[in-house]
Amino acid sequence: MASSQRLPASLTPLDVALAALLRELAPVAPTELPLTEALGCIAAEMPPLRPHPPHDIAAADGWALRANDLVGASSYSPLPLAISPLWVEAGEPMPETCDCVLDSDSVDSSGPLVQVLAEAIPGQGVRRAGADISGGTAVVEAGRRVLPRDLLMARVAGLQSLSVRRPRVLVVDVPSAGEAVTAPLIAESARKAGGDVTTAQATARDADSIAKALDAGGCDLLLTIGGSGVGRSDATVTALAQRGEVIAHGIALQPGRTAAIGRIDTTPVIALPGAPDHAFAAWWTLALPVLDRLSGRRPRKTLKLPLQRKIASGVGIAEIVLLRRKQGAWVTLAVGDLSLDAIARAEAWLVVPGGAEGFAAGAPVDGYMLRE
Repeated sequence: MASSQRLPASLTPLDVALAALLRELAPVAPTELPLTEALGCIAAEMPPLRPHPPHDIAAADGWALRANDLVGASSYSPLPLAISPLWVEAGEPMPETCDCVLDSDSVDSSGPLVQVLAEAIPGQGVRRAGADISGGTAVVEAGRRVLPRDLLMARVAGLQSLSVRRPRVLVVDVPSAGEAVTAPLIAESARKAGGDVTTAQATARDADSIAKALDAGGCDLLLTIGGSGVGRSDATVTALAQRGEVIAHGIALQPGRTAAIGRIDTTPVIALPGAPDHAFAAWWTLALPVLDRLSGRRPRKTLKLPLQRKIASGVGIAEIVLLRRKQGAWVTLAVGDLSLDAIARAEAWLVVPGGAEGFAAGAPVDGYMLRE
């Protein structure tokens, strides 16, 4: 029995499909998460931090003194002190009248009078107020991923949580005869991109079973894996039409042309093909930009390098290119046909637009980095 799903005679251009997904799509509301849970999420606006340390502290264990009182002191001309200095441990507040810390070898306290054996300069052995964190500094800029070093700043500042945007992503796997490897791949990629990911599986490949799994009520983005093609048992797009709206089925993208986009109520839905390379192509070009919009992420960084060799591409369909750096240039690993080995070795990717025939050798191109 033939599938009721059919690709249209004219595929939807990639930029048109993406624009339809992003239309009227706004970042999700910020939420407060404990520091460990905030790692990898996209930061929202946060109040500026206070200076840290709030006052001068000892940067090392030693004797707290005033530098002006030690002028001329040396091992040849020890300087006796009328009052014994205070010993401070690293991290302790500096006494009000002291502005330097000398180590234990620079002070001789074995005799009846304490003697200083070295000079010092103001600030020696001292961590000044605000030296670690300047007043008005943000833990992490809004729109940036929360990294381990940001958590260090937060802990030093005494924070217990951070304000982040963490879109809820539902990944629905449509069962297939082969081993299920694509759904975990996309779920892991969505988590790495800052999504709060939940996975589910349709009980069967028929449209009714898939439609029951498309519960968009508790998510901000719904991704389906598999069943978007025109095979005899493919029914994901039919199921989407039962639950919501199919905006486009058949994207002018290679690989990934059987992907589909739609909505259930206001939730964007992207039907990714079941093959890992096709799913990854649609993930990079359609799903990831949507997730970035929902999380309020700033534009992703690219690296501009010249091409070592020409990239040829057919007009009318956007093609994914996988890249790797070599001697200050981009080397092409794959164009349109992406092996798993090429995906694993790639450092960046780019899209040859459907209206272009490719790029000439030596042309500078922007590669979207795959390894941060």
